[in-house]
This record gives sequence, structure tokens and C-alpha cells, in this order.
Amino acid sequence: MNLGLRNKKAIVCGSTQGIGKSIAEELALQGVSLTLIARNQDVLEEVTSLLDVSLGQKHDFLCVDFSANNFSERINSLTQDYDILINNTGGPASGPITDAQPADFENAFKMHLLNNQILVKKVVEGMKRNSFGRIINIISTSVKAPIPGLGVSNTIRAAVANWAKTLSLELGIYGITVNNVLPGFTNTNRLNSLINKKAEVQGKSVDEVASQMKKSVPMNRFGNSNEVANAVVFLSSIKASYINGINLPVDGGRTASL
Repeated sequence: MNLGLRNKKAIVCGSTQGIGKSIAEELALQGVSLTLIARNQDVLEEVTSLLDVSLGQKHDFLCVDFSANNFSERINSLTQDYDILINNTGGPASGPITDAQPADFENAFKMHLLNNQILVKKVVEGMKRNSFGRIINIISTSVKAPIPGLGVSNTIRAAVANWAKTLSLELGIYGITVNNVLPGFTNTNRLNSLINKKAEVQGKSVDEVASQMKKSVPMNRFGNSNEVANAVVFLSSIKASYINGINLPVDGGRTASL
């Protein structure tokens, strides 16, 4: 299937590890030229250097910390000439919502929603001119069913989902689609940290907790980051031109709601 992505340009946030890195790798294989955004310059340089360039792609990166107060200023060097924006940021710390402080919500809101808005405003006029755009947000299945022990994350992810739905209503007329991908239990550092925390709280071994979590998935395993990336690549493509404003779980069927 020709996805029509060759010569497109994309921004991929949080692209030095896990799901973000896999998305960057898969988009590059489709002929997309990438700008990677993350906070670790050494790893950015390494990941960028390993991306596929066999179809004439040109890749670069921008070292920015999403928690920085001057995020808007730091991305000034980005042009408007992008076709695809992948918003992907590491999730807030785990813990009961009753233990969270107001600052925890404020910081997460800034990193996950305000910065997304800043990036959209940076690229949306160029997308409108080209009558083509793909804005994809990597969030969580918690927008369908809150996940115990992720109080702040559940709250902020839901805000991002509704922000994205609103964008989809406003931008569809310009040929720009806005969709959310909701990863389930995916083999990443984030999942490992959640398993370790859960094991500590419950007084169980890491293997026992991981086994219990896998049993909650109909496919009885964790997902891989490239499986999430494949869904993102399709939603980025010309083949997904009439898919707009959706929340797509990539979770092996774990989410109980439709």
C-alpha cells in the first residue's frame, strides 16, 4: 500500500526513546523528513544519525525540555513548513489523585496541553496553505477508562483528548485531521517504572505484577512500541484522509469500553 508519505515533513516530539522513537523510525522508512524534539542532545544526535535516508530524506533535531518556561521561545527556529505533527510527551508521575498537589496539575497541563497548542499554532498555517495536515497526539487509554494510580495523568490526558476533538472540528475543512492514539500496556521505560512502583506499593515481585497486568489484556502480552508506531504512520498518511477526531486504542483489546 502506497501511503503517500514520501517527501512529507514531520515533527516528532519525545522521539529519543520508546513510542516516539519508533514513530520517528517508521515515518523515516516511509520517506518522511523529520525534526526530532526532545531534551537530551546526545541521544537526539544519535537517533537522528540512524534514521533512514535512502529516499532522500533530510533529518534534523531541536533540543528542548518540555518543562522549560521558555518553550515557546525555544521552538522559534521551527518553520511553518510541516505536514505532520506528532505530540508525544512522557506522562506525569504516578500516584493517587488525593496525593497530588496543584502544582502537579499545572506542570502536567503545561507540558501536555499548552505546549501542544504552541506547536499547533506554529505549523497550522502551513498545513492550511497546503490543504494537508496530520496532527496526532499520543495520549492514553485513560481517556476512555481512568487507570487506577494515575490521578494526574488521567485528568490531563482527558483534557488533551477534548482539546484535540475541538481542533478536529475546526480544522477538518482545511484537509487537516486531528486524531489521538491511545497506547495500552506497551514495553517502554514508562511501563517499567509503573510496574516497579506498583510492585513496591503492593509488596509483590515485579514479575508477578507484570504477569497480572498481561492477564488483563485479551492478547495476554504487552504491546511493542512499533505496533503503536504503525497505527500512527497510517493515520499520518493520505489513506487516512477521512479519519478525523477519533481516539484510537492500540491496547490489545484491554479497554472495556467501545
